[in-house]
Amino acid sequence: MVARPPLASKPQAASDAAVAAAPAAGNFADVSAAVARLRGWRRMAAAIATGALSVLAMAPFFLWPVLAVTLPILVWMIDGAGADRRPLRAAFSAGWCFGFGYFFAGLFWIGEAFLVEAEVFAWLMPFAITVMPAGLGLFYGAAALVARLCWRKGLPRLLVLAVALGMAEWLRGHILTGFPWNVLGYALTFNLPAMQMAGVLGIYGLTLWTVLALAAPAVSAADGAEQRRAVRGLVSGGLILAAVLVTLLGYGAFSLSAGPAPMLPGVKIRIVQPSVPQRDKWRPEKQREIFLGHLALSRRSASGTLDDLEGITHLVWAEAAMPFMPLSTPEALAAIGELLPDGTHLVTGALRIETAATGEARRRAYNSLMTFDTEGRLAALYDKIHLVPFGEYLPFQATLESIGLEQLTRMRGGFSVGSKPRPLIAVPGLPLVGGLICYEAIFPAAVVQGEARPGLLINVTNDGWFGNTTGPRQHFHQSRLRAVEEGLPLIRSANNGISALIDAEGRVLSRLDLNHRGVIDGLVPSARAPTIYSRFGDLLFVLNALLFLLAAFVAPQDG
Repeated sequence: MVARPPLASKPQAASDAAVAAAPAAGNFADVSAAVARLRGWRRMAAAIATGALSVLAMAPFFLWPVLAVTLPILVWMIDGAGADRRPLRAAFSAGWCFGFGYFFAGLFWIGEAFLVEAEVFAWLMPFAITVMPAGLGLFYGAAALVARLCWRKGLPRLLVLAVALGMAEWLRGHILTGFPWNVLGYALTFNLPAMQMAGVLGIYGLTLWTVLALAAPAVSAADGAEQRRAVRGLVSGGLILAAVLVTLLGYGAFSLSAGPAPMLPGVKIRIVQPSVPQRDKWRPEKQREIFLGHLALSRRSASGTLDDLEGITHLVWAEAAMPFMPLSTPEALAAIGELLPDGTHLVTGALRIETAATGEARRRAYNSLMTFDTEGRLAALYDKIHLVPFGEYLPFQATLESIGLEQLTRMRGGFSVGSKPRPLIAVPGLPLVGGLICYEAIFPAAVVQGEARPGLLINVTNDGWFGNTTGPRQHFHQSRLRAVEEGLPLIRSANNGISALIDAEGRVLSRLDLNHRGVIDGLVPSARAPTIYSRFGDLLFVLNALLFLLAAFVAPQDG
């Protein structure tokens, strides 16, 4: 009789299967150890490159899985800081370098604005594209330092880092007027269902779950030095990611299952995108041509047919559509009155000058959103309250002007801030409107500032400053998220950029892409019921952060 080999026991077979699957998982420990050992310029270069790569998770790419690689590398660098003679400085350095790379790659398009009038501003471009990322990187450096202070082995350190980065993003959106561009939470708003959670947690709340979920698989795998533990870690981290994605997409599908909201009765809009080259925008010899171009576009339907606005109740032009002060130009007001049929109103971005009160040293200039009636009369007005530093004003305006510096708009004295909190606009024929001029649309929880809730958002902008880059596309996506957070439809008109009609769930009903000249005709969706985020703002972000911290200090450490 031929002897048979003994059959493997079931536990042994399962163990062998785990070992067979382990090599790939076990490699994480080798990589994490190599990253943790980096020192000096090598660690700095790796952190900068990793941060730059992370931008691929943002619009227009939405390659969010890249953060499942880059965030673990940041974690392992902070791990390695513990072996440094000055661990807190090493952690701060890793975080700052990561942030510098992230913001440099994410905001390079700002340099385009300095080339519009290159003969005046080009010399400032190298400073703009490096100093700003360096400053914003301080927030990520501080987050890494604070996280290192509370660093514990295993999953607790991911929870702590998620809170530190979430708080850093919130502070970045508020300190020194704030600049919450490309907040990490946008990585998990990659499609329409995924966006819906912004109406619950807001973009800062989403940041917490983004960091935890995307860092967990690789970090958990690396924490298991032995192969079997590495597999278990990879599985447990993968389950965290899967749970977050299932919750995100499941909630989104449920929210969207009711279908689109009904359209506002008796309202039909026309959005105009003239695509005027930014270099021509403010040339005196181009003023008449640009204005006549707006009038001509407004008279034609989206199909190009001449219809003289028949059936259109509201015409929407972009930020500073007229390259002059329309309220001081009777001929322009008469032309607007002649353009608009009975019952039609023009909502447009425009500049205005207000005569100074007695005793004041100068007149005040405002970047405004104006409504004109069929007689060319001003029917409603909103003045921008969140101005762009170095674009619409200079810090220490008088001092810097005295040495020859000026902001990009070249408005002597800079623009003034409108009335706060942001007032709603009573546009005839529309529900109360929340006006958002340019980058006012990137600030979460600041869209609606008074007690009353608008029924519609109108965002006028001019992204022509930034060329055919990622900037206008990122701006559009962030504006779209404000509609989802607030549960309000959004009308967006850009001189050049992306104009669109968006409903309260973030559906893009119509759009005109970058460098496209034309109009959008469409019906306007109604608002949905107030979202959780519109009612409570960042309270859920704070509660989630506290929950993360509690879990971090209650959970047992690995190793």
